[in-house]
Amino acid sequence: MIERPDSAVSSVAQRNLEGYVGFANLPNQVYRKSVKRGFEFTLMVVGESGLGKSTLINSLFLTDLYSKEYPGPSQRIKKTVQVEQSKVLVKEGGVQLTLTIVDTPGFGDAVDNSNCWQPVINYIDNKFEDFLNAESRVNRRQMPDNRVHCCLYFIAPSGHGLKPLDIEFMKRLHDKVNVIPLIAKADTLTPEECQLFKKQIMKEIQEHKIKIYEFPDTDDDEDSKLIRKIKDRMPLAVVGSNVVVEVNGRKVRGRQYPWGVAEEGIFVENGEHCDFTVLRNMLIRTHMQDLKDVTNNVHYENYRSKKLAALTCNGVDTTKSKGQLTKSPLAQMEEERREHVMKMKKMETEMEQVFEMKVKEKKQKLKDSEAELERRHEQMKKNLEAQYKELEEKRRQFEEEKANWETQQRILEQQKLDASKTMDKNKKKGKIF
Repeated sequence: MIERPDSAVSSVAQRNLEGYVGFANLPNQVYRKSVKRGFEFTLMVVGESGLGKSTLINSLFLTDLYSKEYPGPSQRIKKTVQVEQSKVLVKEGGVQLTLTIVDTPGFGDAVDNSNCWQPVINYIDNKFEDFLNAESRVNRRQMPDNRVHCCLYFIAPSGHGLKPLDIEFMKRLHDKVNVIPLIAKADTLTPEECQLFKKQIMKEIQEHKIKIYEFPDTDDDEDSKLIRKIKDRMPLAVVGSNVVVEVNGRKVRGRQYPWGVAEEGIFVENGEHCDFTVLRNMLIRTHMQDLKDVTNNVHYENYRSKKLAALTCNGVDTTKSKGQLTKSPLAQMEEERREHVMKMKKMETEMEQVFEMKVKEKKQKLKDSEAELERRHEQMKKNLEAQYKELEEKRRQFEEEKANWETQQRILEQQKLDASKTMDKNKKKGKIF
């Protein structure tokens, strides 16, 4: 093998080809393969009910993702926070996009919103876990990417800054997903109020060290101007509409007011009204791939490293092996099996203790019930004996009264008999004389 000098290795010579070779067609090959495979994008919308999340999603993709048959999350409010997803296949210009919309009905609508962000965090982690398991399989041909690539967080247009719930939610999720804050229903604010509200929100985001989506650095002047324009408008103030109205002979999605029509910013001249156009261009036309790259290279890699470190922390010698694993996967599995067996034995012991305690409680209840029954039996027995004595006394009195009455009756009958005999004697004597 012939080795080149160091100078030859370090420098790459540029050659002008005399003819057409064909590797300039590589981007076209990648393009055709990507179009054939299709694209996937997962968008999460989070915010209180009634802020226009479903309307904005319909406006962004110019289709009724939410309809009467499948209403938006505000129409499906739950008592607790639920994470629900809906998929739709969108086609445009021969390119198909599998769009997954993740909404959170019930978020921020309870009296006590403690830990209402936990179902959202669990959903994101579960999708990371599914992708990690898919990477670990032998057959990795089909690896659907269901990871959450972007989270649109809707802020109520109060004009007074962020709520504690807004701050806590974004702090909990800024290390797991690309968070883009949005001011919902911006048409309820005047332009001056909207600008002051934006400054207040960005000030609080910086004070609480919340990391929202960072736009990539670029050397292109036009891209730099575009990114600078988007950064100056953060957080984006948006207006959505499901109604198509006609303005100057053009049909646009807009909102009809008694004093006129507020278009969503579909045209450049309406960009001063709201940031809908900026959001749609950034989310779909210019930075969708970057959102996916940041999710894969930053957030997913952080989760993956933490997950693997947690699984193999007992098998890493940081002082000697410099992070190399000292245990084989079989040994790790055996250790996990032993831990599982110990956990099951502990659970069995605890269940036996609980069972014995419940048996003792049941026996004590039975004893108490038996004692109560005996006491009631004795009391009833005493009551019956008292009633029996009372009845015997009444019977004795009745017998005495009966005997006295019979005696009196016999005396009366004897007196009557004697009186009748006396009268008969007197009659006989009267006849003689």
